[in-house]
Amino acid sequence: MVGTTNSSRGKLIYALTDVSDGADEQIYRVQGIGGATVYSIGESTVGAVVSDIHSPKVRPERRNLMAHRAVLAHLLELGTVLPMRFGVIAANAEAVRRLLAANREAIADQLHRVRNRIEMGLRVSWDVSNIYEYFVGMHPLLREARDRLLHQGDNANRDERIEVGRMFDHLVTEAREQYTEQVMEVMRGYCEEVSATPVKKDKEVMNLACLIERDAQKEFERGVFEASKLFNNDYLFDYNGPWAPHNFVDLDLETPEAREPAQQVG
Repeated sequence: MVGTTNSSRGKLIYALTDVSDGADEQIYRVQGIGGATVYSIGESTVGAVVSDIHSPKVRPERRNLMAHRAVLAHLLELGTVLPMRFGVIAANAEAVRRLLAANREAIADQLHRVRNRIEMGLRVSWDVSNIYEYFVGMHPLLREARDRLLHQGDNANRDERIEVGRMFDHLVTEAREQYTEQVMEVMRGYCEEVSATPVKKDKEVMNLACLIERDAQKEFERGVFEASKLFNNDYLFDYNGPWAPHNFVDLDLETPEAREPAQQVG
């Protein structure tokens, strides 16, 4: 064993990956959460990238999240990885090996699926100062309903206000669905897979996760440019990455004891 690691301590798992002949403790040139050494634990042809941790839980503080992301970014530069969700902890090195052994075939299948591939993100937003006023200006029926409320002032009843809110929400949802399908249709010609993820802000039209070949980033950028031609200057296209393929890993790990789903990868 390498002196900077301890097999009996808890193991914070960052990712799953290929290993050579079940080799243990390849040391990575990146610091983990709390400045800990990051290394591999192998079982046959698959392995886990971990660091030692004393606590049974790790807080999702900014510095910890940044350290987790830094480890994944480093691993992605080296090869194919299956990223784990933040905060997955095994009791010790033996528990990690049992987890790997119980899921070896499924892990290998997922590694094969994303081999030499990376994830890119594409976010499209309404580039307007006020999204509600923008939709009021674009939709006469909503404008008429809004104007009636303004005319009534304090006399407008609650049901009428709720109905205008529902009309606005429906129009936004309808626009998001329509535009998302249009952009996804274009991006499918430039990506291996495209997946829509939930929007997080009022002005966001869509968030797309795109799986591409590692050397196909220029092709992905061409796809973003082509998709942007469908929209006017009221829309902002912003892409990011590369990332480990969080949104394209479908793997529910089973614990070897209970054979029940454990923490999901991704």
